[in-house]
Amino acid sequence: MTNSRGNGRVIFHIDMNAFFCSVAEINDPSLRGKAFAIGREGSYKGVLSTASYEARKYGIHSAMSQVEAFRLLPSLKIVNHDFKSYQKYHHKFVDLILEYTKIVEVASIDEVYADMTEISKKRHPIILAKEIQYRLLHELNLRASIGIGPTLFYAKMASDMKKPLGLTVIRKKEKEEKLYPLSVKDIFGIGKKTYPKLIDNGINTIGDFMNLDNKDKIINLIGKAQYDYAYEHIMGNSTNIVDPNRYSDSQSISTSQTFDVFKTTAEELIYESRAMVREVHYRLTKDDYLAKSIILTLRDSDFKTFSRRTTLDEYTDDISVMNEIIADLIDEYFKPGTSYRLLGVGLANLIKKDNLPKEYNLFTINDETEKEIVIDNMVREFQDRFGKDVIKWKRGNNNGK
Repeated sequence: MTNSRGNGRVIFHIDMNAFFCSVAEINDPSLRGKAFAIGREGSYKGVLSTASYEARKYGIHSAMSQVEAFRLLPSLKIVNHDFKSYQKYHHKFVDLILEYTKIVEVASIDEVYADMTEISKKRHPIILAKEIQYRLLHELNLRASIGIGPTLFYAKMASDMKKPLGLTVIRKKEKEEKLYPLSVKDIFGIGKKTYPKLIDNGINTIGDFMNLDNKDKIINLIGKAQYDYAYEHIMGNSTNIVDPNRYSDSQSISTSQTFDVFKTTAEELIYESRAMVREVHYRLTKDDYLAKSIILTLRDSDFKTFSRRTTLDEYTDDISVMNEIIADLIDEYFKPGTSYRLLGVGLANLIKKDNLPKEYNLFTINDETEKEIVIDNMVREFQDRFGKDVIKWKRGNNNGK
């Protein structure tokens, strides 16, 4: 982080708190303070997109089936999606941030990175952050947590530390004080399949992860490439570049089919959708993307076309989640007695995995690290297939030989 006397960068990560629920509360103020979730109203079918903080106290969360959510809290209220409203308030949110800096990177519909370096030379970053929080709350009725740091990773970690309405600063010199006590599951980029391995083997905190005495154990558990990548981010040696065009090439993936024999039942449409989900899923994973929005398009025999979508809190490449959401959308919007001539399936709000071995990440890496990860993965894959003794992997020393 910097001030008028420094040369570092000041990065804000501005994360809307329960964004879809906040928009629902704007549209229906009676929801405020109540346990509710965004999903399929009036049904036990479906998957939740998100839940209010009051509902989260009961263990209810994004991507949970509505059946399971009702088991946890029978009185839970489900509110339908309102994507037009989400887009409306997303644009209002981004436009407000653009009043402070034009260097804004939209990470998803409810979060952005903003380079506040220049304006921070004249105004203290914490005062700026408090002003932004105040304006979002009082002008737009949106709650936000803001993380401030010298890198995108530090800013993201900071914004996650306190919700809702949190404001946290992490400087490189404060990493041991503020990051090391956190659980390893809080490391951004360490996935849900990875951190349990670490915890099961005694690596409970970020401090444990950074302890060089544990290095060999951790590498054996998650691989050297991911270890090095996480280690460097925690040390503060990751990107500080906010790129407004980082995801400009990742708009959507879709496919559709026109039927010679019109489909007249929801079951027929769900059956046809399976192959289409497989197709878009293949294209998604082939190009190393994750999706946050799943889209259904239907056209009836009168050529009336409509699209509906479900947007999750988290990015996914889980084909079972995609199949379930498409089936839910078909069940919900299929009209008995109507014949359908076209079915479309799409994925939107995409993000690149950015070459991470496991979970997605918003950060770039320098060329040498990228090359090392690629080579390391190639060698490991070769050894897995043909045996560890077939090829020996020896890294060079620091003098470049």
